[in-house]
Amino acid sequence: MSLVTILPFIVLIGAMFLMTRSAKKKQQQAVDMRNQMQPGSGVRTIGGMYATVKEVSEDTVLLDAGPGVDLLFAKNSIGAVLTDDEYNRIVHGIEHDLKSDTDVVPDDASSLTETDGSADAASGDQPVDLGKRDAAEADEEPKKTAEEKTAEADEEPKKTDGDSDAKK
Repeated sequence: MSLVTILPFIVLIGAMFLMTRSAKKKQQQAVDMRNQMQPGSGVRTIGGMYATVKEVSEDTVLLDAGPGVDLLFAKNSIGAVLTDDEYNRIVHGIEHDLKSDTDVVPDDASSLTETDGSADAASGDQPVDLGKRDAAEADEEPKKTAEEKTAEADEEPKKTDGDSDAKK
């Protein structure tokens, strides 16, 4: 037999050895994680349920899933043991921020703009017309109040279903 015919078998056996070794490592890490569980720690089951460990026995774990809800699970069904910060963030929505001394951005931008008396006096409590008219036309037309505009709208005849201005 030549080395060329034996080499693929050696490579195949080596790859199988490495794959089983990494799988055994992962299994051992999972067993160690499950053995570190203690009452009060937060866990996630393999089904995706978050709960708090109440009791740990040899093969089972009693979980507190809510007020008055105790569930008995096999130890193998625990997918992850969570840290307290991670459990509170996921379950209760409590963020533990280490940068709590930094400035907080407000929800609205009104506190970010500076208002002084000169800006209020310049606006003059009159609405600003942003239409595209000449400045001369805008000055000639008398200013109408909101009440006058609604009165004009009420005076115009209202169209009914039978009336139509469309061409026939």
